[in-house]
Amino acid sequence: MSKIAINLREAILESGLADGMTISFHHHLRNGDMVMNMVMDEIAQMGIKDITIHCSSIMDVHAPLLEHIKNGVVTGLEASYIGPAVGRELSKGILEKPVIFRTHGGRASDVINGKCHIDVAFIAASAVDREGNCTGKIGPAAFGGMGYAVADAKYANYKIAVTDYLVEEVLLDASIQAKDIHKLVVVDQIGDPDGIVSSTTQVTRSPTRLKIAEDTLKVMTAAGYVKSGLKFQTGAGGVSLAVAKYLRDKMLKENIRGDFCLGGITGYMVQMLHEGCFEQLLDAQCFDREAIRSLNEDPNHVELTSSKYASPTDPTSYVNELDVVILGATEIDLNFNVNVHTDSYGRIMGGSGGHSDAAEGAKLCIIVAPLMRGRISVIRDRVTTISTPGSCIDVLVTEYGIAVNPNKPELRQALVDAGVKVMDIEKQYEVSLNLAGKPAAIRRGEKEVALVVYRNGEIIDRIYNTIV
Repeated sequence: MSKIAINLREAILESGLADGMTISFHHHLRNGDMVMNMVMDEIAQMGIKDITIHCSSIMDVHAPLLEHIKNGVVTGLEASYIGPAVGRELSKGILEKPVIFRTHGGRASDVINGKCHIDVAFIAASAVDREGNCTGKIGPAAFGGMGYAVADAKYANYKIAVTDYLVEEVLLDASIQAKDIHKLVVVDQIGDPDGIVSSTTQVTRSPTRLKIAEDTLKVMTAAGYVKSGLKFQTGAGGVSLAVAKYLRDKMLKENIRGDFCLGGITGYMVQMLHEGCFEQLLDAQCFDREAIRSLNEDPNHVELTSSKYASPTDPTSYVNELDVVILGATEIDLNFNVNVHTDSYGRIMGGSGGHSDAAEGAKLCIIVAPLMRGRISVIRDRVTTISTPGSCIDVLVTEYGIAVNPNKPELRQALVDAGVKVMDIEKQYEVSLNLAGKPAAIRRGEKEVALVVYRNGEIIDRIYNTIV
């Protein structure tokens, strides 16, 4: 019996989707995703309401969800990240129930352990064979690995694969197996390739940010981690990639070969792999075309599930093996708590993703950020929202100095002994006050618009509606 549905509506009907159920999506297509909007439009036309969307991330391209919220089609959202186009409207309190934020690892864990129940999973795949084997590595909308969809494919009640590239040959290297797919739908287009790849994967040219990157490498070196066997994760932002550049130069010069580079993978990481800086790339998601190509061709570029990447209940997850992780911050406070969920006005514009997972798992967690963004300091006496607790953060590096968490006196002494200049976070905060003054308190209402659930399942903070 063929798994191929005539159209999306037939697949939804056969799934038994009804009012009040929970559906899921993954975000590997990022800002080029067409699947979530396509599915939600069809659900709305079918008259189904009171749906909870449980997805790995909601991007700006998903702004049409706002109309479905207003019409009662969508009444619940659970995600690891929500971009500003949707987040700022949610911050006004338009959703009756609070958004549930989880980390990438926490989401996978809760799906696998049954804490999160998914009725129907809609799984975008850039290529699918007639049996239902799925991959994201080939096809016109190729996006790389499918790690964030694997838990959904195994544990949702009903799974629908959505593709624009049906292949006749069996996909032997499938990310999701045919046995985990109930129905397959072929559509005109699942994603826009120009929106799938990230626009941030360039090394910064800013002298200020390059200084931050240079100082970060000094911290890593003084702490004793820049050596053979290094296990490393960094982001796709300009400063993070600059850290990778300086690290690459040092590794090549001193013939240092690391074990693996983990997380979101860029073409720069692919270059480091090919130059011998690392034995493997362990890929939670691909950020650009070079990473997608590499995952499809290089056996040392390995696809991970989100559970294997960062689950707090999987003792073999790779974040627990990290030596160093480089992360960003919207805000950091005097207790080293970090905010990546809201802007400084309290409006939702992000989420933890794997931030908290990697921060807790790594031996050395470094936050890199300019002290000032415009006229707003990155350092606060208390962050607007706690995303990652200060107990997981070891160092803050800004262009003004290197601040070490007081809970890490041995690390601070190691930096001092190596001749690295340390400037306590309180001193950097004073500099920011002299530059821009103390910001006015933001106005927030009493309605909970989101709950920030830490990777261990505990609510670490609550986000309230903004008042303009």
